[in-house]
Formats: sequence, C-alpha cells, structure tokens
Amino acid sequence: MSSAKPAVAGATAEPSGETTPVAGGNLLALTLGSVGVVYGDIGTSPLYAFREALAAADQDGTISRVEVYGVLSLILWALVLIVTVKYVLILLRADNRGEGGTLALMALARTAFGRGAGVMLALGIAGAALFYGDAIITPAISVLSAVEGLKLVEPRFEPFVLPITLAIIAGLFLVQNRGTGRVAAFFGPITAVWFFAMGAAGAVHILDDPGVLNALNPWYGALFMAEHGQAGLIALGAVFLAVTGAEALYADLGHFGRRPIRLAWFVLVLPALALNYLGQGALVLSQPEAAENPFFLLFPGWALVPMVLLATAATVIASQAVITGAFSLSRQAVQLGLLPRLTIRHTSAEHAGQIYVPQVNLLLFLGVVLLVGMFGTSAALASAYGIAVTGTMVVTVLMAFVVVWKVWRWPLGAAVAVILPFLVIDVTFLAANLLKVHHGGWVPLLVAGLIVLLMLTWRRGSRLLIEKTRRSEVPLTDLIASLEKRHPHRVPGTAVFLTSDPLSAPSSLMHNLKHNKVLHEHNVILTILSSDAPRVPEAERITIERLSEHFSKVTMQFGFVEEPNVPQALQICRRLGWKFEILKTSFFLSRRSIRPAAKSAMPLWQDRIFIVLARNASDATDYFQIPTDRVVEIGMQVSV
Repeated sequence: MSSAKPAVAGATAEPSGETTPVAGGNLLALTLGSVGVVYGDIGTSPLYAFREALAAADQDGTISRVEVYGVLSLILWALVLIVTVKYVLILLRADNRGEGGTLALMALARTAFGRGAGVMLALGIAGAALFYGDAIITPAISVLSAVEGLKLVEPRFEPFVLPITLAIIAGLFLVQNRGTGRVAAFFGPITAVWFFAMGAAGAVHILDDPGVLNALNPWYGALFMAEHGQAGLIALGAVFLAVTGAEALYADLGHFGRRPIRLAWFVLVLPALALNYLGQGALVLSQPEAAENPFFLLFPGWALVPMVLLATAATVIASQAVITGAFSLSRQAVQLGLLPRLTIRHTSAEHAGQIYVPQVNLLLFLGVVLLVGMFGTSAALASAYGIAVTGTMVVTVLMAFVVVWKVWRWPLGAAVAVILPFLVIDVTFLAANLLKVHHGGWVPLLVAGLIVLLMLTWRRGSRLLIEKTRRSEVPLTDLIASLEKRHPHRVPGTAVFLTSDPLSAPSSLMHNLKHNKVLHEHNVILTILSSDAPRVPEAERITIERLSEHFSKVTMQFGFVEEPNVPQALQICRRLGWKFEILKTSFFLSRRSIRPAAKSAMPLWQDRIFIVLARNASDATDYFQIPTDRVVEIGMQVSV
C-alpha cells in the first residue's frame, strides 16, 4: 500500500500548550525519565569534547591560559545559545500535535508552506538521512571513549580496549529484540548519578585554578576565534561535540512533554555539564599534562574503575536512545511513504513507542562495528562526528523558520530576526565541521547520501508504479455499474479489497472476478492513508461512502507515529452503520512481482534498486495487522 497525503497536520496559529500531561507526581517521574533518554547523548560529550577541542587549538605543543579560556567559553556559550535558547526555549514550542523531531517538523511545515511543500520534503529527507549517519557514529564514539578509560587504570589494558568495545556494542544490538521496557526504568537513575558525579568532580577541581571562571565571559571565545584563524575554525568543529545530542530534546518531545525536558535541563543537566567542563579546564591549567584525558583525570585513582563502569553504562544508555530514535524515525518514514514497509515488532503491550525494527537494527550494528574497526580510537572517530548533527540542525532551523512565520503567523521581519542568528551559528558550525571531511567526516555524508538515494528512489518508483497501474485499471464506478447489470454469482460474507487508488477498481477485485467468477454480498474498497499529523483522532479515522447496494468505499487514516491496525480501526465502522465481523470478512490483497521495464522513466540502476527495496518490503498482512487466516493474496506481474 502506498501512502497518500491528505491535508491534515493540525497546524494552529499559535504554539500549542503542554504536549504531555504532567500533573501531580507524574512530573518528577517524567523528568527523571527524560534525563536518561533525552540527555544520554549530550551527557557523554564531556568524555571527549573538551579534549578534542583543546587538541585542535594546540598548534605549537603548549597550551596557553587564553586558549583554555577560549575553548571553554565557546563550549559554554554553545550550550547556552544552541541548546538552551534554540532548542529548550524555542523549538520545544514548535510541536506537531505534541510530536517533535525532523519528520514531525517537516510534516507541519509542508502543510503550512503550500506551494513550497516540495522544498520542505527535501529538507525533511535530508534531515532524516543525516540522523541515520549520527545514529551509526554515536554508539561507536561513546562506548569507545568510555572503555578507553581502562588505559588510565592499567596501561596494559590498551590492547583489550577494542575487543571490549566490540563486545559491548554486540551485546547492545543483540538485546534490542527484547525491548527496552525492563531496562528503561534504570536509565533515568543511572544517568542522574552520572550527571551528579560529573558535576561534583568538576566543582572540586575548579578550586585548582578559580581563574577558569573567566571562561564564562564570551569575549574570550571571540578572542580565541579572532587570533587562531583556520585553527580556530577546526577547534570550533571540535567544540560542537559538546552539543551533539541536542536534537534529542526535540525528537523526544512527544515521549515526555515540554515541562519535564526543560526542568531536567535547567535543574540538573546544564549545571552538571558546565561544572564538569570548568573543572576540566581548571585541571589542565594546573596540570597541563592532564590534557591527554582531562575527564577521567578529574577522579582520584580509587574512583577510576567505578567511573569507567559508570561511563560505560552512560554511553550504552546514550547509544540505546539513538538506536530507539532510529527505529521511531524509520516507522515515521514508512508511514510518510519515504521507505518501503519494514518489519516492525512491538516490544511492549503498554507503550506503543517501544518498537524493534530488525532490518534497521542489523544495518546500524554493521555500520557501528565497521566504524570502530576503521578508526580504532575515539579521537580518530571525533573527526567523523559532528557533520551529520550540524547538517540536521541547519535543516531543523530552516523548517522552524517556516513554522514560526506561517504556522505561528509571526510577521516576516520578526521571524527572520529570531531565526537568522541561529541559522548563522549553525552554518558556522557546519562549515567548521566540513573541514574534517577528509579526516573521516565523509562517513556520515556517505551514509546520508545513500539514505537520500533510497528514499528518493522509493518515492519515485512508487509514483511511477501507481501511474502505470492506474492506466491499465478500470474506473471503479464503471465496474460497479457493469456488475449491477450482469449480476455475477454472489457468495455470503464481506470482501475487503485494499487499494491505494480509490477511484480505480483494485487489481485483486478484477482478478477475483476473472478467475473465481464470484462476488461477495458486501464488498468494501479500502484505502489506507498516512496523515501529515502524528496521530489521527478516532472520530476522523474512518470515512464510509456507499457506492451501491453491494459496494462501499472506506477511507482509513493513520498518523505517522501510529501503528496501522486495520481490524481494530474497522471496529469503528459499527458506529457508522457497517456491522463489521472479522470472522465473516475476507481481505483481498495484490502481491506484485516487479520487473524492470524495457523503457522506464528511471535509469536501469535506479530501477533495480527500487525492485530490491520492493522485494524486501515486509508483508502487508503483517504490517496492517490483518489475521493471516482471513487474507487472500492474488499475485500479478508488473514492470516499472
């Protein structure tokens, strides 16, 4: 089934209110949960961000006080401007009926932008593709940087860093099919302990050199950039490592709501990060040799092993969050018609958002293992990190401008004044990270490019297939008129024919008439649409149109974060006059065998990619959760 796009997005003139009910004691639970899921990625950045930025700034082998102040100032003000102002205060208000993230924002912006919807679609595809690049690098650099702390405990552990990292990563991906429900309850507390430990260690070491507090002055950041030229731009690319994970603030909006995410940031996460970075700076000022690994050297020898274990747990949690995000993004992409149907398994009876996508899990695992093997150290991986995230941020801010202007209906000048400074900052960070392309930054760009190719190929191939099929199909109204005159043999019960084009007679209906020469007493032409809204209210789920005594047309809509359960949705029809009974209903589906056409609108190589994608799409019966014993599949060959 392809996904048509009705004009439903829930756009309102003003930002909507609180996205998740957080009354009473629920606020504390949601806040703690957001610490583990939302802030896992950004919470592990202190492991490597300051170290890599300082190394990029150090051009002559000596680290000056001004360089330490400058790097710290850039990190702290990036946390303030990008995370606090842009994401926590502004973007969290740009929700699509309570949902956040690249595709949710794209869906909202597409509906609001009218004739420019194609541009918003292109931006959404680019942002989604870049997220997959980030999803591969995050587990690799996070787990590797944590395990590298073993070298400080005992230098002889160095040869075992890589095998231990690969073992942890393998275990992480192997347990995905069991779901995150059982371990999710521990994510928040463990990550909260991680933030408290980081903040406390940093606060203690600020006393090593209290002058480090000068880094709170943004003048030092500006001075550093002015004096270091291209080296400063390279260092700025490393500084950006401190804010990777900021997109999770927006992507997880629908899971926790605005207030818990903001409360966690201002009360725990931001203070802990600021104290830790200042502590690392003070340690390096007092002991320049600590620049090799300033994070772990904040802790006394007796605390190194516990902190390595805690860091490993924190990085696994951060990796879990980005893997779960990739699963959710994949489901949204399928619903929006950007990817073929994927096998989606629900791992929790209570939480619909806890899903497992085997194909995505396998591809992410192979990508992460390949990266760890290729780069070997977190320092080398840092060169590949950042490009995907900065690219996603640029895409997000461009779509946010459309929402602020068109959806919130701000004056154009006001929208530009608010968004332009963030666009300048994001583009500057992107330019800084692009300097790392030949050092490994090509990896996320390659991954994103492949994802874009797959998405565009699937959309184009699906459109061509629909157009070609439509040319050979009979108009539904003509067929019904003909059948009412000929009166074919009728059998008891109801037949539901699934089709993506409600104006034409479904292929499965035509083949059933041709080969079986029978018609059911009641026949339903069912079209399933994917809405640009994340969820569709039950009252708007089903539309029934009576075509004749024996034929009805049913249109069913699902939001792009919902699971399309056809039998469950058809129960709504009882309230609309159709007494649906699953045991008296047969579902007829067309199974297409696609071949490359002699003359195609797509190049042969793209034709073959589309055919591979179509052949690997999950079964429609499973995807729409139709009981297998009620399904009749009719095969047909088609060229594209």
